[in-house]
Amino acid sequence: MLIPSIDLKNGSVVQLVQGERLAIESDDLDGWVERFSRFPKVQLIDLDAAMGSGDNDALVRQVAPRLPCRVGGGIRSVARAETVLGYGARAVIVSSALFRDGRPDLAFARSLADAVGVEQIIGAVDSKAGRVVIRGWTEPVEVTAVEAVGQLEPYCGEFLYTHVDREGLMTGTDLDAARAVATATGRRVTAAGGITTREEIDALDAAGIDAVVGMAIYTGALALDHA
Repeated sequence: MLIPSIDLKNGSVVQLVQGERLAIESDDLDGWVERFSRFPKVQLIDLDAAMGSGDNDALVRQVAPRLPCRVGGGIRSVARAETVLGYGARAVIVSSALFRDGRPDLAFARSLADAVGVEQIIGAVDSKAGRVVIRGWTEPVEVTAVEAVGQLEPYCGEFLYTHVDREGLMTGTDLDAARAVATATGRRVTAAGGITTREEIDALDAAGIDAVVGMAIYTGALALDHA
């Protein structure tokens, strides 16, 4: 399944290369919401909240009730997860808060699962240079994505694996790395990071993995009519 992504930064819809360099910026949020309205899942990320440099909460509140959203960025507490779900999000994507002192924070994961339900938690195990990275992909931790999903599986209904090394480059993702994560857990896995072609989406789908696509859609390299 193709899951289109809406990334928010400074009040605009954006696409970044490697989570850093601005490549695309659009003020047409309503237009993108309309374009993605027929998809059964949409990923909505508040990049400012993820990076700790502000938030786009007003926009998240607007979009979450209008699309079948999974929302991430700055979900660092039970209260925040409950708030975002209250906006109408179908699930929350949790990253940094699932790790403490370089390892999975199972106590927090358990408390979050108890509060909002396992099925509404998507654990982000974003990987760069072979290690999970948190805090807007700026801080590596001591575990790999494969190790992380094994430990966090009881508390997450799904996992999001972003291959940060390829993010925004439109050079294709690492299919083997995504498959390795999917093999390590019985939970559903969604892959992101560099996915550019229909062939990649089909290959991931054959392995039971959903595909989040951003840059390829916004540049027109992947036509939504054929997605």
